[in-house]
Amino acid sequence: MPGKRRWLFLAPLLSLSACAAVAKEAPRPLGLPPVPANIAGAVEMQKLGERLFFDRSLSANGTLSCAMCHIPAQGFASNQSALSIGMEGRMLRRNAPSLYNVVFKQFLFHDGRETDLAAQVWGPLLAADEMGNAGIGPLLKRLRENPSYGPSFDTAFPGEGVSMSTLGRAIAAYEATLLRGDSRFDRAFFGDEKDALTAQEWRGFEIFSSKGGCAACHTIEKDDALFTDQSFHNTGVAFSRRQASGYIKVELAPGVVKNVNLSATGLGEPPSRSDVGRSEITNDSADRWAYATPMLRGVKESWPYMHDGSLTTLEQVVEFYDRGGGANPNLDPKIKPLGLTPEEKDALVAFLKAL
Repeated sequence: MPGKRRWLFLAPLLSLSACAAVAKEAPRPLGLPPVPANIAGAVEMQKLGERLFFDRSLSANGTLSCAMCHIPAQGFASNQSALSIGMEGRMLRRNAPSLYNVVFKQFLFHDGRETDLAAQVWGPLLAADEMGNAGIGPLLKRLRENPSYGPSFDTAFPGEGVSMSTLGRAIAAYEATLLRGDSRFDRAFFGDEKDALTAQEWRGFEIFSSKGGCAACHTIEKDDALFTDQSFHNTGVAFSRRQASGYIKVELAPGVVKNVNLSATGLGEPPSRSDVGRSEITNDSADRWAYATPMLRGVKESWPYMHDGSLTTLEQVVEFYDRGGGANPNLDPKIKPLGLTPEEKDALVAFLKAL
């Protein structure tokens, strides 16, 4: 299929709506909706999915796992570099998004190219510059030949065993447990603990919901708050700052960040083509440079920010939006200069950290 991701045909095969035989209702943290029953798997399925998520043997050369780009201690994202680093040190085009509350996302990946949580795992698994598997069969063969995986699949999926479908469903069941709610914001807004937020954080919430315009895309509903409109917007971030070819930011130690030229060392390659976002999926020029609205739970942990990791602090994010984003022909009309005062910016950042 010229011009298309080769794994797009997988979604019908892995439809979660057709494989909900073993499911249970997951706990519901304050501020979150119920986990869809067709994704929340039994404990055995979740445990198997967790093991697969952390297993480097799922990559072609046994060096990469899902958890190496989605690090639990870093908001299930990665603080190490602006752009993700894949197979044999290759630099990818985008930043690793946080997986908190990913079970509620209608569109997966920054460009929304996948809509099925069980199917999406095959994208990174088959991408040559990510986990590098040349095909589905060889990976499943390795798992079937692993004496410890066979019994685990049989327990989690009686009568099914190792298959393309069960691998995806297991990882999806684990990812469905990565819930982030019941924050101080939730206890203050959805509960009765009004003093769970400080006066400054309440002020930040007011700005978030009004003058800052944040809630227009990072929506808050009556009974829950996913902080996303499940849509795509061009904020102009791709025009605000461009990285020097071949360079990425790498954290060498806590708080110590350095520009590293991976190409010069032979460990990486700069992106070979421009990134125009959602329009790569829809072929609609109106979607050029538009990306999915991210959720904001645990946002203080999951830096750097934006699809390209070009902003390293929440303060920089607020400054970016305060000046009206990055001018370009398709800039979303919601993005405009805000005129926030220093006090308002500080309050907004304080609110975001309370999530």
